[in-house]
Amino acid sequence: MNDVSKVANSNGKQPRTASKKVRRQQLIDATIESIAKYGLTGTTMTTVTREAGLSLGLANFHFSTKQNLFEETLRYLAEEHHQFWKESYEKANLAPEAKLEAIVDAHFHPTICKRKKITVWYGFFGEAKARASYRKLVADIDAERFHLSARLCRDIIREGGYKNIDPENVAMTLEGLYDGFWLNILIYPREFTRFHAMRRIKEYLAGLFPEHFEYPQPPDCKD
Repeated sequence: MNDVSKVANSNGKQPRTASKKVRRQQLIDATIESIAKYGLTGTTMTTVTREAGLSLGLANFHFSTKQNLFEETLRYLAEEHHQFWKESYEKANLAPEAKLEAIVDAHFHPTICKRKKITVWYGFFGEAKARASYRKLVADIDAERFHLSARLCRDIIREGGYKNIDPENVAMTLEGLYDGFWLNILIYPREFTRFHAMRRIKEYLAGLFPEHFEYPQPPDCKD
């Protein structure tokens, strides 16, 4: 539960005394909702404030322009995603395969792998004007995850004595699978779920590193 929901009163409205942090988060949440409904180009400060139940003046006070609001929304999602997979990695036991699997699972955790959030990501992927902002905001986070995954793969390859496997190629393939499977979840929500995505990635890892990863169990009713 975020700060916004904590301060909501009994009729669902936000009190006038809500903090700056709460108001900003409320507008970011409303931007995610608006982009999920209307897309990036169809989202305006008006659609956002309508979702948030706040005035246009208040939105302009916290975010001077729509571009600023969009960038802060993407920054929020990027930092949320980064914190989630980093914490999952750090909580995993010391085995490199467990840490790599924790990164995979974090991408498809229900907190992160929500269709409305994925819609925002792909809105920035698809819009030429927004793509530069996306790269600027998330390049360092993407690079950190890639290099960490490559290092873990390198450890696994060394421990297992695997031949002819390039750790950087594996890490790059994983990055492509994350993005591709998020797109499948967005476009085919009934046919392809986060459970399908996790299973296919683990099948890929089990094929490469059979001494370190087991093939996942057959699909159950959740799929």
